[in-house]
Amino acid sequence: MILSEADPRRILYRSPGPLLIPETEYETQGVVADVVFPTGIDRRDDIGLPDRFDVYYGMADDRIGVARLDLPSRLSVPLGDQST
Repeated sequence: MILSEADPRRILYRSPGPLLIPETEYETQGVVADVVFPTGIDRRDDIGLPDRFDVYYGMADDRIGVARLDLPSRLSVPLGDQST
C-alpha cells in the first residue's frame, strides 16, 4: 500500500497482489515456513535513485533478507482515495 503522507489513514494505492512472496529455500524452510514479512524500507536518495527502495524482510522467521523495489513511473491502478 501507499499511504498519504499528510494522513496515513488514507490509502492512495493498493497493489492487486503481493509484492513479496516466499520463493527461495531460505523463505520456504525455517522456523515458520513459507512466510516473508517486510520490516523496513529505505528510499535510495543517497545514490540518486528516489524511485528505488530497499525492503528489508524476515524469511521464514529464521533470517533477514533485502529486496529491491523500483517504483514504476505509472502505477497500474490510478491513485485515488481508497480509504477503508
